[in-house]
Amino acid sequence: MGVERERTFRVASAPPPGETRPLRQAYLAIDGDVAVRVRADGDERWLTVKGGRGRTRTEVERLLTPEQFDELWPLAGERTVEKERTRVPLDGGLVAEVDTFHGRHEGLRVVEVEFASEAEADAFVPPPWFGEDVTDEPWASNAWLATHGLPDDH
Repeated sequence: MGVERERTFRVASAPPPGETRPLRQAYLAIDGDVAVRVRADGDERWLTVKGGRGRTRTEVERLLTPEQFDELWPLAGERTVEKERTRVPLDGGLVAEVDTFHGRHEGLRVVEVEFASEAEADAFVPPPWFGEDVTDEPWASNAWLATHGLPDDH
């Protein structure tokens, strides 16, 4: 079991270039602050359970076979997210993950940064191309987006 500490921002202007790959996620179950999802990330397939909301959450991941992924994906119904993720190196060894959404979430673009500690997250000064900090907004969760669609003010 791991702890994920991250902050999420709206992208305000064009980010620097980075390595981009497609991601597909399907949410099998969402109960309050707990979500169970499957994700296709390149050639890898993952089952992930996340618990909590906001900056610090519990995260447990397990690798799936392609066959297991294909069996689980349809169980999510319409609770899916399609996006491209671009990894952009930042100062101090941090990495910004820019998510550009497609399909029914077209037009939404956010950036997340993971931190080793709460102190590191508190001390982070975002670069100018980062926009508003939306970490604590309910819609900033991919599980929320998969269930509700775009936020009203996207």
